[in-house]
Amino acid sequence: MRLNRIGVIAGIVYLALGLAWARWAGVPVAVAWFVLGAVVGAFIPGEANHVTLARAYLAAPVLFYAMEKSFAPIAVAVALAGLTDLADGTIARRFSRPSRLGSGLDPVVDGVFMGGIVIGLAWGGTFPLWLALVVIARYLLPALAGGVLIAAGRRPELRHTLTGQVSTTLILVLVGGVCLLRGLGQDSSGLLGAAEVVIPVATVATFVHLGFAASRRPVGAAEGG
Repeated sequence: MRLNRIGVIAGIVYLALGLAWARWAGVPVAVAWFVLGAVVGAFIPGEANHVTLARAYLAAPVLFYAMEKSFAPIAVAVALAGLTDLADGTIARRFSRPSRLGSGLDPVVDGVFMGGIVIGLAWGGTFPLWLALVVIARYLLPALAGGVLIAAGRRPELRHTLTGQVSTTLILVLVGGVCLLRGLGQDSSGLLGAAEVVIPVATVATFVHLGFAASRRPVGAAEGG
């Protein structure tokens, strides 16, 4: 990959928004995250991929708000993340064909965004640590498996799977719902209890599906949440 005009422009826009937020929220350490995102993004082509990258930039604000137990902004960020997840595929089809890069980028960015939320919620005592680790494993293990395949000289097939999409949606809805209820001052224990059952089951189903797909494909398959 090389520097491209769309990546540079998008990086500048996101960096400006990130710097403005960091100054307003009083979180100067977050500046490094936004700078890193802009530098990496400058090398990523495609309008749709930069809609996807919005979720990665949001990881710093949601981590901060989760640690501070400011739940309403997290619920808003989850809603925005959901919109970008719907929009990036539409934009990819509108401007160009969906790419292997986009399919691989999507689950990585989802993992970064959700990791920021659950780490912050666990740090703040709102979310059980074990459940936060399950969410992180949901995205980290497939990425590591794909990396191992690439290191072994194999080219994994990057594609969306039904279980991956369902598990990502469930995690977004359940975690976002807990934050929304807490932000509204409502009891979230029932929804959190549901999350403690649904998220591990959905994660195991995703891993089983990936393992089954990999066993049937000589080159392996990496899931695109």
